[in-house]
Amino acid sequence: MLKAIFTWWNGATIGARFTIGRRGIFVGQDATGNRYFEAKDNSDSYDGRKRRWVIYNGYAEASKVPPDWHGWLHYTFDDHPINEPLKRQSWEKDHKPNLSGTIHAWRPKGAIGRGGQRPEATGDYQAWKPD
Repeated sequence: MLKAIFTWWNGATIGARFTIGRRGIFVGQDATGNRYFEAKDNSDSYDGRKRRWVIYNGYAEASKVPPDWHGWLHYTFDDHPINEPLKRQSWEKDHKPNLSGTIHAWRPKGAIGRGGQRPEATGDYQAWKPD
């Protein structure tokens, strides 16, 4: 309960849940458990469109939203993906989360996070010296 009150990165805060529960209608859920809502009316809209929300399942990471739901959230598609899902192409790969900033992020050879062992200089570099 305290986690929901004080952290925004673990799902939604109490205030967001209250606002969405009062003003929103549940639209659907994706395969990862993220839940999507749309406003009952456009009373708090600034451009005449109904407001749309996502409550993440677990850690709030925008790359966890599938492309079809992303399009719906950003008004690219009028119909939500429950009614009309995007056709998956044969060349599309499965989603991988954004690992930047985590211990699982890719680190090249010589990176400090990978041990910092860089190859010795080969002598083909000459430092610039001001005149």
